[in-house]
Amino acid sequence: MTEPGPQEAFVHLMVAMATADGTITDKELRELGDLLRTLPVFEGFDLARLDDIARHCGELLAQEDGLDRIIANVVSAVPPRLYETAYALAVEVAASDVAASQPELRFLEMLRDGFELDRLVSGAIEHSARVRYRRL
Repeated sequence: MTEPGPQEAFVHLMVAMATADGTITDKELRELGDLLRTLPVFEGFDLARLDDIARHCGELLAQEDGLDRIIANVVSAVPPRLYETAYALAVEVAASDVAASQPELRFLEMLRDGFELDRLVSGAIEHSARVRYRRL
């Protein structure tokens, strides 16, 4: 597979977040699907390609530097104005389980560094997700 385009890079990012703790939950899969079907950034995305893209992501993750490569791919494939969107996608997948695990938090830290996001911006994105996923 060639280097991913922006949408594929976003999918790699979400799959990597979902698998950061070693397992992918049904909630994470549902969230990933919902994001792909509803967000404008995925307009025109062919859902039939999802399995191939996820398989390619798995191949990357199996490599020693897999997470670093996924972040580098997102940085190179996505315009800088969409780095915050990329971070928000990862946060949404992590938040779908309500409580983020240590590996997920570490991956978010790697993303903040890779995208050179301002701490206030990343904090606002994280807070927004926490608010949306609260339970009674």
